[in-house]
Amino acid sequence: MALDLRLQVKLSQQLVMTPQLQQAIKLLQLSRMELVDAVAEELAENPLLEEGTETKDEIDEGVAKLEGEADLQADAAPEQEIKAESEGMNDIDWQTYLEGYSLNSSDTRNSYEDHEDRPSYESLLTRQESLKDHLMWQLNLSSFATDERLAAAEIIGNLDDVGYLHASLEEMVENSELELEIFESALKRVQKFDPAGVAGKNLQECLLLQLDRLELSDSLAANILRDFIVELEGRKYPVIAKALKVSLDDVLKAAKMIASLDPRPGRSYNEEDVHYISPDIFVHKVGNEYVVTQNDDGLPNLRINSFYRKALSDSKAVDKKAGEYIQEKMRSAVWLIKSIHQRQRTIYKVTKSIVKLQRDFFDYGIEHLKPLVLRDVADDIEMHESTVSRVTTNKYVQTPQGLFELKYFFNSGINTADGDAIASESVKSRIKEIIAVENPKKPYSDQKIVALLAEHNIDIARRTVTKYREMLGLGSSTERKILF
Repeated sequence: MALDLRLQVKLSQQLVMTPQLQQAIKLLQLSRMELVDAVAEELAENPLLEEGTETKDEIDEGVAKLEGEADLQADAAPEQEIKAESEGMNDIDWQTYLEGYSLNSSDTRNSYEDHEDRPSYESLLTRQESLKDHLMWQLNLSSFATDERLAAAEIIGNLDDVGYLHASLEEMVENSELELEIFESALKRVQKFDPAGVAGKNLQECLLLQLDRLELSDSLAANILRDFIVELEGRKYPVIAKALKVSLDDVLKAAKMIASLDPRPGRSYNEEDVHYISPDIFVHKVGNEYVVTQNDDGLPNLRINSFYRKALSDSKAVDKKAGEYIQEKMRSAVWLIKSIHQRQRTIYKVTKSIVKLQRDFFDYGIEHLKPLVLRDVADDIEMHESTVSRVTTNKYVQTPQGLFELKYFFNSGINTADGDAIASESVKSRIKEIIAVENPKKPYSDQKIVALLAEHNIDIARRTVTKYREMLGLGSSTERKILF
């Protein structure tokens, strides 16, 4: 069969992702804090953007100019630039202004007769002491030989955030010029630093170091940790008692002593700051209706700089390259503003639809949460499922029932004995309630929880109960059992 070349004309349609569309999609899936950072970055890079209130007419005017449909019209009443009075500005000592404006306390202001005696503002700022800072402070106060001090500093530098030493001494010897004996001696001294249990290689050594600090290195608890830690983790107390030839009560007392120790001694020195969630939207109940409102706090209002808008309308005032640059930045600014407005409108529409479809949840609580999928909301607001998915990711709503992520309202359904369906989140809540009221000495098994749920007409398999319990961070009946 002969091969030949042919030219063929074919007409087809395809979706092209323009940069503007990519930007709109990107903004749609950003969280609130990420959006604030993105807007701040764009404000710093785009001179045509400024904080203010951009009206719809101004946005449409910018789009019309970019599309060549019409020239930008100058405002009937040109905005006058407000200039601050510059007289006397050079007389202010800006270097000490912040210090002089300090703490709103008359006692503080009057306690220093001379400005030179006043502490700087930066000297009043503090930061939380880390575990390594605390250990280095103890090292500097201790009497160490030069080589041993270097080895101790190397050991402290290899500790993780909770105080464990995962690097071996042999690895540290390879990266230094010190002998292994020096590192071994330094490690023993570092392990005597505060907090007790620091620089242990594993959980077993960490707990043994704490017992040694309590002068219990020869106790029953120490013997259990040294020889029966696996049985201790499995709560096989009778096995331990039989092997050590002691009573079960003594083993339980030793286990209680071990449970009082801190498995992460450096945790208190590395507690992260709490990050509070700022909701994107609010749902308030007014009478018998729910009102959805946007949370605009912290989001800057953007507008196009009037100076550049006028410069773009007057083509003779700027050269070709400057005009192209202004047009490019104008296009970017207008699309950013429109994308943010579209993002806010979409979040509003999705939330309104969720409130309508989950009305029983807002009225009565989590037990009445209904099964819901993205398709239900997408059909209700006539948008694509992918758009709803992006809008509900990392977005939070404040409701009369509490603060929830928008994704929370979408969950699968579990069949009931009546043939209806109940949301999986409601089932998880029921499981949590059942475990909360159980006898800790005789906790319910997963099969027992299945039977208790069946009394509420919830038909669910044991393996599903196990999965939901693990998702809630709840242990098995053996792990939840309390013997002492």
